[in-house]
Amino acid sequence: MADQQAVTQLLTEAGARAAHYLATLDDRPVQPTRAAIDRLTELGGDLPVATTDPFTVLRLLDEIGSPATVASAGRRFFGFVIGGSLPVTVAANWLTTAWDQNAGLFVASPTAARLEEYALRWLLDLLHLPAEAAGAFVTGTSMAHVTGLAAARHALLWRQGWDAENDGLFGAPPIKVVLSAEAHTTLIKALAIVGFGRNNLIRVPVDNQGRLRIQDLPPLDSSTLLCIQAGNVNSGAFDPVDELCDRARDAGAWAHVDGAFGLWAAVVPELAHLVKGAEKADSWSTDAHKWLNVPYDSGLLFCRDADALRTAMSAPAAYLPQQIAREPSHYTPELSRRARGVEVWAALRHLGRQGVTDLVERCCQYATVFADGLRAAGYEILNDVVLNQVLVSFGTPEVTQRVIKRIQEDGTAWCGGTVWQGRTAMRISVSSWATTGDDIERSLEAMLAAARQEIAGS
Repeated sequence: MADQQAVTQLLTEAGARAAHYLATLDDRPVQPTRAAIDRLTELGGDLPVATTDPFTVLRLLDEIGSPATVASAGRRFFGFVIGGSLPVTVAANWLTTAWDQNAGLFVASPTAARLEEYALRWLLDLLHLPAEAAGAFVTGTSMAHVTGLAAARHALLWRQGWDAENDGLFGAPPIKVVLSAEAHTTLIKALAIVGFGRNNLIRVPVDNQGRLRIQDLPPLDSSTLLCIQAGNVNSGAFDPVDELCDRARDAGAWAHVDGAFGLWAAVVPELAHLVKGAEKADSWSTDAHKWLNVPYDSGLLFCRDADALRTAMSAPAAYLPQQIAREPSHYTPELSRRARGVEVWAALRHLGRQGVTDLVERCCQYATVFADGLRAAGYEILNDVVLNQVLVSFGTPEVTQRVIKRIQEDGTAWCGGTVWQGRTAMRISVSSWATTGDDIERSLEAMLAAARQEIAGS
């Protein structure tokens, strides 16, 4: 048995090292150096025969692993719509890890199960979704899609007299899947996983902002799954959510909203029009590790038809106790899983309604500052900046790619590249609670300097 004093010392040292890591993030390049990455080989090699002292293991992780991490937890990381973690959620994560609970069963963790219930109720209220909707805490929007689409599959086939869970899909009635031509890759992947395939999808053309063209929408019916994008990953644009949900409801179709980050526009009064009508959909996917700024991983799925979700996800077994209370495993693909709902509860309890609103609103305002500064310097902004996404071209594809590389190597800030509607661009995503106005100005200055240097040398 481990000596409790030694365990306490180990955890104390881990906390000190973690705190030091966070405290020094702003003093290091956002992108790790090549030398730091190369040192990671020291953590490999053959599996040791003998045991290693836990303090040595921790030291190796910190001294070799920490320098090779990307400073995405810091204030000037603007890639992939990744937000840093609020300090209270990091602390909640540590405590929850010490609890070591299996959040799949109420009997295995009443605390985790109850906190999921409370957080779910708060989230539905915050995002203006139906109070009766069921919810699932999963790894990310990818798995949220899988979960929601499985519920949709059940409901759409059940209406046609087919039991998907027991009879599978061989010989099942067809389901028509309609989505934007710019639907996110995670949605396409999820559709394939649940059996709809990639080649059978009806992809509706989009406009110059990536919004589904409502005039090109095919007829919908009660065997249709309509996927709606709330926040294009490049432009931030929204499909016409309200009208699409109305058409789906009138036809008896199932409407699924991909709101990985865009669904959070609902919390800001000035942005809520972007997701107007989303409450009329049947299922919604989003990420808490984006704009709620909780640690990875934390995805959310909401489903209006709780029975459809439970039927698609439940797998009763004689040895599993049946509780009167909400049984978490009846709503997710996993039986064993970590208690990620605790961090969501902690973030919501800490921020409150106004705090979440301020976080989303501030990020969107900073995105506008980026766009205005880059445009004023003569560079082309390719999208209407409606949320937290900015696309900028510095000229030819080759020049833009070299500018992105120079910015990343400079280390002041980090942005990634993309190709959107045939144009090569740098994509800026502002998503972190920690980012300040000074960080935006400092990052903008670094971007402009990199562009000037690259263009002058080309």
